[in-house]
Amino acid sequence: MIKWLVALALLPVCAGAVLALGQVVRACGAADMVWVPMLAGGACWMVIFLMLPKPMWIYVFGHELTHAIWTWVLGGEVRKMKVTSKGGHVVVSKSNFLIALAPYFFPLYAVLVVLVFLLGRLIWDWRPYLIWFHLLLGAAYSFHLTLTFHILKTRQSDITSQGYFFSAMVIFLGNVSVLIFGLPLLSSRVGLFTVAGWWFQDTGAVFHWLQRTV
Repeated sequence: MIKWLVALALLPVCAGAVLALGQVVRACGAADMVWVPMLAGGACWMVIFLMLPKPMWIYVFGHELTHAIWTWVLGGEVRKMKVTSKGGHVVVSKSNFLIALAPYFFPLYAVLVVLVFLLGRLIWDWRPYLIWFHLLLGAAYSFHLTLTFHILKTRQSDITSQGYFFSAMVIFLGNVSVLIFGLPLLSSRVGLFTVAGWWFQDTGAVFHWLQRTV
């Protein structure tokens, strides 16, 4: 019941996030050298996703590794991890809603693409290959979205353990947050504090509208 009430309270925050994302997209819309290769990368992955067998082992490995990473970050221990193309599991010393739901909103392979490119820029000066970075990033993020949606069509113990409504709010906010703060970093068209201010203002506007309406 508590999680259901928290999820209900998060609805205006989700609406504010959508409005803020719209402002971010408009502010970053002229960054063609970012959008075009990222969309091309996403389109390339969609062709693979629709035409070829789905690489489920790779996805499941990333899914379980994300559980493990968030466990480590939040001070827990990982005791066992098993991965197969049909599913997997990880045994950890502690669990909470972030550890349980992280694989559904944290795009691990996209983050790895960013980290590898940043390392390459520091060591080998990969700036001339920026277009390929955006292409791979678009493909990796599309990989995350499509296969996450694919497995969500089946019953997931991570979701049932947290409740469907609460899980939906956390997953939605997590994915939108990645875009709200990730796009400004990629395009360098707007600052993160500005984006956070938009989200705060838009959420406040939603709450104010609800106050007048209800």
